[in-house]
Amino acid sequence: MLFFAKKSYQKHPFHLVDPSPWPFFAALAAFSCTLSAILYFHFIVHGKFFLIFSLIFLFLIMFVWWRDVSRESSFEGHHTGLVQQGLRYGILLFIISEIFFFVAFFWAFFHNSISPSIELGSIWPPKGIHVLNPWQIPFLNTLILLLSGCTVTWCHHALISNLKNQVILSLSFTIILAIIFTSLQAFEYKMADFRLSDGIYGCTFYLATGFHGFHVLIGTISLLICLLRFFNFQLTQQHHFGFESSAWYWHFVDVVWLFLFVSIYWWGGI
Repeated sequence: MLFFAKKSYQKHPFHLVDPSPWPFFAALAAFSCTLSAILYFHFIVHGKFFLIFSLIFLFLIMFVWWRDVSRESSFEGHHTGLVQQGLRYGILLFIISEIFFFVAFFWAFFHNSISPSIELGSIWPPKGIHVLNPWQIPFLNTLILLLSGCTVTWCHHALISNLKNQVILSLSFTIILAIIFTSLQAFEYKMADFRLSDGIYGCTFYLATGFHGFHVLIGTISLLICLLRFFNFQLTQQHHFGFESSAWYWHFVDVVWLFLFVSIYWWGGI
């Protein structure tokens, strides 16, 4: 007796995503981060503990979710050319949403700096705020980020040209520069004379630069994962959207920092 297995052929190039619990848990982790941050900012007992736990939970969800997407691309072959085109539109829309996210911080900064209120003494920076020298650590960080933008572009061209040694070298340089930038940013925060609670200047400064630093951290992790995937032969000359999206994100981080340096560090400190 013969048994014939019925074969099913996909008649379209789209990817129908399998049911996944990660979007629900990611939303839950994001809500937990927001709620615990509010508790921490208002000095509620154990607020700091809940914030750290929520961030760890969020990073864990990000890891397993991106792991599944990587498997869909590398091992299951679901990322066809048309799917990759849709993913490109998605990352572009995501970057546009991030631009408007930072627009809110710049709006708050310029609203208060161009026309400081009477409560601020009608001067900017407010009295008692000793601003950071823009031509020390901020300028050095600017050069570091611009150089990292060059190295990540070098890596992209090397990947397209199938120059494996150059891919490893350039991507490693980018990650090292990103770590140096984050370390200098942390050192700058430690040396600053003002804090987040020091009025509107401290609030806008730390929210804008702090969220940018968080984006640098996310970009660094993404580039590090791309390097590990390249070692595992998951990024090829024709199939490397994971790296391409990370490179676009990194260029976005570079451009935002240029606006931060010019407006908040240089213009805002005059």
